[in-house]
Amino acid sequence: MAVCKNVKVHKLYLVILIAAAKASSQLTSKCPQKCGNLNIPYPFGTRKDCYLNDIFLITCNHSNSTTPTPLLGRDNIVVLNISLDQGEILVSSPIIQDCYGAKGNYSKEKNGFNLTHFSISPSRNKFTTLGCDTVGIFIGYDRNRTHVTTTGCVSTCGTVDEITSNNGSCGGIGCCQISVPNGVYGFAMQSWDMDDHSSVRDFNTCNYAFIVEERFYKFETTNLKNLENKRLPMVLDWAVENHTCREAQDLISSYACKDKNSVCLDSTIGYRCKCRHGFEGNPYVNDGCQDIDECAINSNPCIIRRRCQNLAGSFKCSCPKGHEGDGLTNGQGCRPKKEKPIGNLVLIIGLSLSLSLLAVVVGCLNIYPQIRERKLIKMRENYFQKNGGVLLQEQIESHHGSTERATIFTVEELKTATDNYDEDRIIGKGGHGTVYKGILSNGRVVAIKKSMISNQSEIEQFINEVVVLSQINHRNVVKLLGCCLETEFPLLVYEFITNGTLSEHLQYFEGQACNNNNKLSWTTRLRIAAETAEALAYLHSAVSTPIIHRDVKTANILLDENLTAKVSDFGASKLVPLDQTQLTTLVQGTLGYLDPEYFQTRQLTDKSDVYSFGVVLAELLTSKKALSFSRPEIYRNLSMYFVSIMDEGCLDQILDNDIVSDASVGYIIDVANLAKRCLRLKGEERPSMKEVAMELEGIRVMEKHSLGGANDVESQEETEYFLKPHSPNNIVAHGDGTSGSTSSTISRFYNLHNEILEPLGHGR
Repeated sequence: MAVCKNVKVHKLYLVILIAAAKASSQLTSKCPQKCGNLNIPYPFGTRKDCYLNDIFLITCNHSNSTTPTPLLGRDNIVVLNISLDQGEILVSSPIIQDCYGAKGNYSKEKNGFNLTHFSISPSRNKFTTLGCDTVGIFIGYDRNRTHVTTTGCVSTCGTVDEITSNNGSCGGIGCCQISVPNGVYGFAMQSWDMDDHSSVRDFNTCNYAFIVEERFYKFETTNLKNLENKRLPMVLDWAVENHTCREAQDLISSYACKDKNSVCLDSTIGYRCKCRHGFEGNPYVNDGCQDIDECAINSNPCIIRRRCQNLAGSFKCSCPKGHEGDGLTNGQGCRPKKEKPIGNLVLIIGLSLSLSLLAVVVGCLNIYPQIRERKLIKMRENYFQKNGGVLLQEQIESHHGSTERATIFTVEELKTATDNYDEDRIIGKGGHGTVYKGILSNGRVVAIKKSMISNQSEIEQFINEVVVLSQINHRNVVKLLGCCLETEFPLLVYEFITNGTLSEHLQYFEGQACNNNNKLSWTTRLRIAAETAEALAYLHSAVSTPIIHRDVKTANILLDENLTAKVSDFGASKLVPLDQTQLTTLVQGTLGYLDPEYFQTRQLTDKSDVYSFGVVLAELLTSKKALSFSRPEIYRNLSMYFVSIMDEGCLDQILDNDIVSDASVGYIIDVANLAKRCLRLKGEERPSMKEVAMELEGIRVMEKHSLGGANDVESQEETEYFLKPHSPNNIVAHGDGTSGSTSSTISRFYNLHNEILEPLGHGR
């Protein structure tokens, strides 16, 4: 009886599955297939039971009496096209506009998108900025809105002729473009002018920023006066659920690839379905993938059309009687059969042909690997030349007297070291490349970075940087061991640091409790700060060619097994010739750490690193992130928050209580004062990195040898004075005499996060 009962259960389950399959096959026939001009294939749909789940809802808005407008979900995002094969949706993207003399010239509601299931395609879209003195900023979120990615570009021009000679490209003259980062689900953007268009007002009065499908938009000079299209197409990637194909196939009831002739494809955001080769249609419904009749299409593949036989998912061509071959247009075609010789002549010819063929095959088998190897060697030689290999060898020879030399690794050495760049060996990803853990043939563990440097105009600078960094032998700078130039993008080899980043060790708290047992002590924090400052001072003033790091932040300070600081990631660094004190460059860095003066003027100096280090000091003192959207709007930027709270004499309100109880408050105040001086808006009013390093080391020495007594009384008096509120007359404004124009621009820089990210906090 138990056996019979189980059989009935299985039959019932089979009946349910068959019924569900029939319902799925009938789904598209009863559901609206269009909204306006948009075709809507399942799993998308406009009403309940017509879409796979709420993610794929298309709202058909009939408020426009002429043509209904298809909207993604319940958001105000206009859908232009849906691609099942590519897993893409073409949507209408907003344009941010900032015009001279205009008020309220951009709408927060149109500032960006806040999605959770559709990512902005990094391969199909470009963030674009138009204008002659324009800064464009793009800020993106990951799926959970826990990670913020910031990027941007600067566009300048002086005359109409200068723009016209640019041939419509977006290379920074009138128009600049950058790639959209990976893994972005929500974004905000902003653009503004740097000089009120004062010198270009006759032909450029507005700035624009937008994301656009890269093949759709071509820059034209007339766009600077008026960008007629108020919305442009942008590509979103979509997938079914957040599962891999294997995980989804285990969940039989929810597996979306319904048709028997469909296949499952993994993507970075989930999985999607596709009809097998030779089939077309909708793989998400039963019987949705239909056989392609290759014989009936215009580009019939057979050389004789009537001798084409269609097969399920394929086809077959044949030749007329008396002919031989595969019958394909792009194959052997059809040729008359040769009469077979008779008798001994047949045997002789057959034997000769067989031996000849055998000799040819053996010869090819021997020659092919050699040809392939030669091609591979030639390709590597080309990459080596393109990436400046000859220049690097010349530089190494010129430093033959040095004890430290850059090693040029072969591509095979690094492939072996990383198990052919196995994903399990990835230890980090960033804007300048992917880092792998590698083990060299001598057993040395290294970090191998696939660099994204490919601009030929910067090859000489890159090679100089490799040579200089390979000669740096400082205990607090990650050692560059060498590079490989035989690949499309250079590979850099560094010493391997075992204990992660300072950012990972700093347990940030923003109103939430954290595990105090593993927190860095005050002594350790002070030592890490002093070591980092010493390393940056060394780069600024002690090496043969000074180096500005340009991306100082806690994520780029590594810690070894003894929690010794190691400054890393020189992907954004600049070598500064001894006869120059500043460089004009494309603004690059991380918001929250970026020097506002550099951001405004694009004049890079060593004081830009000092400002970023001031933010690091503030993080060490407060255990707060450099940029956090969980704080009130006016306190989202830590540097602004920190200086403001110090000016009010309320430092105790922002300090990490655990380090206050772990150290003498007087020394904490000394470090806080130093951080405030580093964060001054004018670079000339900040201390040099060498002065910062000396002051921090002095604080460490004094703290070590503090004997108490009078020092404690003095420290207590200083603490009481510093922590009590000051009168307004005693408060020094953050900026210390900055001109009105500069203050206005810097204010816009600080308020950027509050202005353009607020809409994302409420969803779209």
